[in-house]
Amino acid sequence: MAEAGFRPHPRTQLDDNFASPIRFSLMAALGDGMEFDFPALRDILQCGDSPLSKAIAHLQTAEYVLARKGVVGGRTRTWVRSTKAGRDAFAAHLQALRQIVALGGGQEL
Repeated sequence: MAEAGFRPHPRTQLDDNFASPIRFSLMAALGDGMEFDFPALRDILQCGDSPLSKAIAHLQTAEYVLARKGVVGGRTRTWVRSTKAGRDAFAAHLQALRQIVALGGGQEL
C-alpha cells in the first residue's frame, strides 16, 4: 500500500512515443506548431527517408503530428507539423526528464 504523500518516480511520466531519438528530435524540431516539408526535416534531423517516414507515421498514430500532402512543381510533397496534443505531451515528457535530473542532483536541463 502506498504511503501518504508517496509520489511515483518521474520516469513513470515519460512518454514512450518519444523513446526513439528520431521521434524525440522530430518533436523538438517541430517546436511550437512549426511546419516543415519532408526534405527539410530529413536535413534537420540528419536521417534517412525510411527512419523519418516511420517516425512520422508513429507520431501520426499517436495524434502528435499531422502530415499533409500537396504538389509543388509537379512533385508530391509532404509537410509535417505538431498538434496541440503532441506539443503538450512533449512538454510533459521534457518536464519528467527535468525532474529525473533534479532527483539525481544533476544540473538543470
